[in-house]
Amino acid sequence: MAKAHLFQLGMDLEAGATHEEDTDVNRGQLTVVETSAKTSDMDPDRADHFVRRDGKTFAGTHLIIEVLGGEGLDDEERIQTAFRDCVEACGATLLHIHTHKFSPQGVSGVAVLAESHISVHTWPEIGYGAFDVFMCGDAQPRRAVEILRKAFKASDVRVKELLRGEGLVDTAV
Repeated sequence: MAKAHLFQLGMDLEAGATHEEDTDVNRGQLTVVETSAKTSDMDPDRADHFVRRDGKTFAGTHLIIEVLGGEGLDDEERIQTAFRDCVEACGATLLHIHTHKFSPQGVSGVAVLAESHISVHTWPEIGYGAFDVFMCGDAQPRRAVEILRKAFKASDVRVKELLRGEGLVDTAV
């Protein structure tokens, strides 16, 4: 496999991609492949980890969580602790956490989960944190909302929910 590299601030960050110059995306083209594959087309012994709730079947719940009037949004350790607390409360499996502190302020980070991810970008100068919590399977991502509210002493938290992959597999299966 050929190595692809990202360069940022003079640092070499291995991405692990293959021959990026050969992809349609890098030539400014995006190929959309339509599929009619349903669960009935899949191996019946395959665990799909799709969520089945309220008559819907979907890959996972993606919460867009906005923390407003928050404190400590410039503190990497506090953000990492909040990620760990969310993972535990939601019943997810933590694989890796990576955060980056910007100068003069702000933090970006991601907690990679077996069930997907939690990510953040903060603007501490205005008390704002933009969190994504995306989980599939049996994890309970809604439990992250109160964890984040308390962790950052937010005056307000706004939540939008997306059902990722809705309609890709049969609900009946």
